[in-house]
Amino acid sequence: MIIVHGTIPVRPECREEALSLARRMTEATQAEPGCISYDFYVGLSDPNTLMLFQEWESMEALMEHFQTEHMDEFLQALPNVVSGEIVTRRYAVQTIEEDQEEAAPPPPVIH
Repeated sequence: MIIVHGTIPVRPECREEALSLARRMTEATQAEPGCISYDFYVGLSDPNTLMLFQEWESMEALMEHFQTEHMDEFLQALPNVVSGEIVTRRYAVQTIEEDQEEAAPPPPVIH
C-alpha cells in the first residue's frame, strides 16, 4: 500500500474555490481503480491549510492517478488558490503476515 500525505496552504480569499477544487478532485479520484481512500481535511490550527490523505493499493495505481484528466485540471487550477509551499510525503506500507509477526522477536524493554 502507498500512503500520500500533503499540506496545501490556500489564500484566505480563495478558500471556497480551493474547497470546491478539493471536492471535485476527491469525488473523481475515489472512483479510480486502486484508490483505497482519498480525502482533504481542513486544518484545525489553520483553516486556510488543506491536508490531503490518500491510500493506494500500489505504486502503479498512484502513477495512473497522475495521468488522469481530473489531476491535470486540479494542477492547472491549484496555483490560483495556493498561498505558499505545498508539501507532500509518500510512504510505502507493508503488512506483516501473522506467522511472521509471531516469529518476530519482542521489542526491547526500556527502563
